Amino acid sequence: MIMGSYAWLIFALGTVVTWGLYGIFLHMGQVGMSDPANGRYKAFLFVGVAYFLTAVLAPLAILVIRGSDWNFPGKGLWLSLIAGILGAIGAFFVLLSLGALFAQGNKSAPAIVMSIIFAGAPIVNAIVSLILHPPAGGWAGLRWQFVVGILMAALGGYLVVKFKPDPAPAGQAKKEVTTGAESSEKLS
Repeated sequence: MIMGSYAWLIFALGTVVTWGLYGIFLHMGQVGMSDPANGRYKAFLFVGVAYFLTAVLAPLAILVIRGSDWNFPGKGLWLSLIAGILGAIGAFFVLLSLGALFAQGNKSAPAIVMSIIFAGAPIVNAIVSLILHPPAGGWAGLRWQFVVGILMAALGGYLVVKFKPDPAPAGQAKKEVTTGAESSEKLS
C-alpha cells in the first residue's frame, strides 16, 4: 500500500528524469543530423515519430486491451488536443532555442535553455492555476512562502544559467584523464 501512496511521486520523478534528458538528447540529435540549415527540423520530425509511437500507438493498444468504449466527449477531446499542440509547439521552441544558442558558439545550449524552461514553466503553471482556481481570500490570501517559492524558482533558473560551469575543451578533458592515469602509474 505504501507503493500506491507514492506512485504519483515515482511517476513525477520519472518525468523529471526523462524531461531532464530531453533537451540534451534533442540537441545531440539536432547536431547529429549534420545539417546546419535543416538539422533542427529533421530532429523535430523524429520527435514527432516518437510521439506517434508513444502517444498514439501505445494508448491505442492499451485502450483495445482494456476494452474501452470509443466515446470521446468534445470538451475532453479539444482540451487534450490543445494540450498536445502546446507540447509540440514547446518542443519546437526548444529546438529553435537550442539551435540559435548553439549557432552563437555556445556549447552549453542544453544546460542554459532547459534551466530557463524548467525554472519558468512551474511559474507559468502556478500563475495560470491561480487564475483558473483563485485562492480563498483572493490574491491577498496567498501565503508569503508561496510568493517566495515563485521568486526562488526564478532566481534559481537565473543562477543556474549565469554561473553554470563551462565545459572543458574537448582535447583538455581527455588529456587530464590520461595525465591522471600516468600519474598513478608513476606512483606504483
